[in-house]
Amino acid sequence: MKLLIPFVALAALAPPAQAQAFPRQPVALVVPFPAGGPTDAMARLLAQKLGERLGQQVVVDNRGGAGGTLAAEAVARARPDGHTLFFGTTGTLAINPSLYPKLRYDPVKDFAPVSLMATTMNVLVVHPGVPAQSLGELVKLAQAKPGDMTYASAGNGSSNHLSGELFKARAGIQLTHVPYKGSAPALVDLFGGRVSMMFDTVAQQAPHIGAGKVRALAVTGPKRSPLLPGVPTAQEAGLKDFDVTIWFGVLAPAATPAPVVERLNREIVAVMSTDEMKQRMQAEGAEARPTTPAEFTALIRHDIAQWAPVVKASGATLE
Repeated sequence: MKLLIPFVALAALAPPAQAQAFPRQPVALVVPFPAGGPTDAMARLLAQKLGERLGQQVVVDNRGGAGGTLAAEAVARARPDGHTLFFGTTGTLAINPSLYPKLRYDPVKDFAPVSLMATTMNVLVVHPGVPAQSLGELVKLAQAKPGDMTYASAGNGSSNHLSGELFKARAGIQLTHVPYKGSAPALVDLFGGRVSMMFDTVAQQAPHIGAGKVRALAVTGPKRSPLLPGVPTAQEAGLKDFDVTIWFGVLAPAATPAPVVERLNREIVAVMSTDEMKQRMQAEGAEARPTTPAEFTALIRHDIAQWAPVVKASGATLE
C-alpha cells in the first residue's frame, strides 16, 4: 500500500505539469484567408500580444483557399498539443457546414473552442440614387417592384450574400442577388449605381458613407456600431429577428488536453480585456468579446442552426 502513495501523488501532479510544459515551441495560428484581409489583420493583432503572454512566438500561418475549408481541415488533423491553433470565423465554422456538401471537417466534433476574440457586423448601404431614406422605405420599394432591386455580394456564400438572403426572408421581399469575385468589384458597381444595395463590413463602408458615396440604412448587429452611432440596427428599424454578427475566435484540435485549452483561454481573455485591445478593436469597427470555451461552443452551435435554413433557401452550394 505504501508503494502506491508516490504513484498517486505523481498522478495528481500530472495535469499541472502538463500545463506548465506548454508551450514548448512557437505556436502556429492558422488563418483561413490570405494575408492583408480583415481576418488576417485581426489574427495578427492577437498573435503579437498572445505570444508575449505565452513566452513563445505566435506565428500567423495564412492558408487561403476553398472558403477557409483547407485551413480548417489542416488544423482539425494537426497534433492536438496546443501548438497549432485555428483562427475560426462565422463563415468557416457556422456557414460552411451548410454551404459545402462534402465538408471534410466537423466544426463541433473536430475542434476544442478556446475563446471568442471579437465580433463585428455589416451595414446595409444603398446607392444615393435609391429613393429610400430608411429601412422601412426600402422594404416598401422592394415590395412595389418584386425582384427589380439588386444587391451585390463578394460571391455566393459570403457573409454579405447571406445577410441579403436573411434580409429577404425577414422582410418578406424579393431582391436579385448579383455575386462578384470579391468585394472590390462589387463596390465599383455599387458606387456606379449598377446595383442598388449591398451589405458590407462597417469598417470598410464607414469612409464611403462619410464621403456620400453610399447611404447607410441599418447595421446588422444587436446594437449600434461605434463607428456609425447615427445608424440604427435593423431591429430598431423594424426588422424583427434580424441579427448578423460576424465573429472571430481561436480553436484547437479536438483532443487538445484541457489544461492547455485552459491556459490559452486565460491568456486570450487577458489580452482582449486590456484597454489597448478594446480600443484597437473599436477602431476596426469591432468589439473585443473574449469568452469561456463553453460559451464559444454554444455560439458555434447556435449559428450553425441559424444559417442552415438561410443557406438552403439561397440555393448556394460550393464544392
